Order: sequence, then structure tokens, then C-alpha cells
Amino acid sequence: MLLYIHIPFCDSKCYYCAFNSYADKIYLKKFYMNALLEQIKFELDRFEVKKKSIETIFIGGGTPSTIDAYMYEDIFTYIKPYLSNKVEVTTEANPNSATEKWLQDMNKIGINRISFGVQSFNDKKLKYLGRNHSAKVAINAIENAKKVGIVNLSLDLIHGVQKDNKILLKRDLDVAFSLPINHISTYHLSIEKRTKFDKDKVKNRDIIEEQRWFYEEIEGRGFKQYEISNFGKYICKHNLGYWKHKNYIGVGAGAVGFLKDRRFYPHKRIDRYIKDPLFAKIEILSKSDIKTEKIFLGLRSVVGIKKDIFSSDELSRVNILLKEDKLFQKEDKFYNNDYLLSDEIALFILSC
Repeated sequence: MLLYIHIPFCDSKCYYCAFNSYADKIYLKKFYMNALLEQIKFELDRFEVKKKSIETIFIGGGTPSTIDAYMYEDIFTYIKPYLSNKVEVTTEANPNSATEKWLQDMNKIGINRISFGVQSFNDKKLKYLGRNHSAKVAINAIENAKKVGIVNLSLDLIHGVQKDNKILLKRDLDVAFSLPINHISTYHLSIEKRTKFDKDKVKNRDIIEEQRWFYEEIEGRGFKQYEISNFGKYICKHNLGYWKHKNYIGVGAGAVGFLKDRRFYPHKRIDRYIKDPLFAKIEILSKSDIKTEKIFLGLRSVVGIKKDIFSSDELSRVNILLKEDKLFQKEDKFYNNDYLLSDEIALFILSC
């Protein structure tokens, strides 16, 4: 079982961000954390979670580091009996708010992995993206996390920005790999609706050869790509759990939970969520929906797809892709050779 906890608060809103996050509702933090605990208790019952069965926790956002560590204590005290002995506990953090004390206190309550929202080590690019930290602050935050004893460290990088080029991106990687990290998440900039970039009609830099080069650069430095956006010597168990289509509890405003063939959607607005944290809109997935998801997820990751999921017509198209070296087979599963073509491959297989 996986547990995702959503923190929707931010110090400021980045220009590209379309996540359910707010920079003007910090005054609701205490009420929100109380609501989270209430929902967690409810979901543990709904999902019939047994003791020692939660394999991973991921605290995402928003910006989890805007919440003081002591405000997480009641949650971690309550869920402690449900955590497996080797539970992976990740929190996202922004460099500007992840102080050494915050990192130390979060480590004490059980955090053993941190994913830093760095995006770049170029100060001009950071300013262009609307980030509120500098390269120096990011470097210090990651080094402090290692200093307080957190072993598994990751950082995010964004590429596909108009002013990007191979020199800038290579410098970002040079700095990243000089730090005590064992994982990188890299995202191609997309212009989402209702973001500042969308309103300003900003365009991204969509050059697939550059994207492919960037991925090869990361792998060439020893970080294996295990999913379209993730590389590492350490593979994030929580990330991989999604690709394996495992059940997961999602708590918080705008979080999503999944159990067998159902998805649960709590209120997105913070005020509505605080008033009724047990509400969830329920979506029932058909067998066809689940099959389609497994195909898309398997092609975007090292998880792959079991042979017996396909119809005879679909298998004939899979065999075409095998002959063209777009897929490869190992025992009873098929795997993708090129994650950048994963969606196109999936659509070809599923075409009627």
C-alpha cells in the first residue's frame, strides 16, 4: 500500500505551475493539517490497511517545506503502526524553505528521502521560471540534507525552456552530479492553462533531439532511467508503485486515491476540504480502462506489460513493433526501448 499526502501551500506560485497549490492561504495550515489526520484515519479503515503494510509515503505539493516539522508529528505518530519495517518516506521540499533545522526535525519524525524542487542551477533561468531561490541556496539545502543524515536525495530539473541550450543544460548536470544525490527527476516544460506562462503566451522549446540528448547525458553519468522522467542509482519505490498500478491512498485537497477499480477525489479547494475532509467523488474504472492504463504505464517505465493482457489483434501489432525494435520481450513481458515514443506506441497497439 502507498500513501500520498498533499500539501497545497506555497511561498509563491511559479510561472509554469498548474498544481493545486496556493500562496495566499498559509493562515489555514493548522486547520488543514488537522483535516489531513481526520482523512487519514478514515482512509485507513476504508482501504482496510493492515499493520506494517504501508510500503511508501510521499508528501507532495505545493511545498511541504512550508509546513513546520512539528505540525506533521500527530500524523506520523498515528500511522506509525501501519508502516512497514523498511518504509520509504519521501517529502518534496523547496530549497528556500528547507532550512537545516527543518531537515533535521523532519528526519527525526521519519523522513528518509527528500526530493528538492531545484529546476536549474542557473540563476537567470530560475528567475525566468518564477522560482524564489538561487543556485547557491539549492546547493546548500542539498548539502544540509546530507549533513543531517538523510541518505536518499533527489532533485528536479526542468528542460525545454526557450533559453535552454546544451551548454546550460550540461552545466546544470555538472552541478547536480557534484552533489550528494542518487536520483534525478527531469521534466520537459509544458505550458498549462491558467498559469502565468499561459497568460503571457510563453512558448516552450520542443526539440526532441535535445530532450533525447539530455536523457543520454544523465544515463551516461550512471543514473539509470527507470521511467520517462526519473533516473537514479536509487529507484524511488513510491514512483515505481504507481507504474505497477498498486493501490494507493491519497489524502489532502486535490489528492487522488486508488483501490482496485475505484478512484477517490477529495475536494480541491482548501476551505471546502477542511470543512469536509471525508468527502470523495468516486470514479469506477472498467476493465478496459484499467487495461489501457496498464499499457500506458508499462510502456513509460521499466515495469513493462504482461503478454496475456493483449488480444490477438493487439499481439499482432506488438509483433510488428518487436520486428522494428521498438519493443523487446523478456520472458512473458514486453518492454519499451524508447520512452519518448511510449504514448505513440501505446496508441498503435490499441488502435482498432
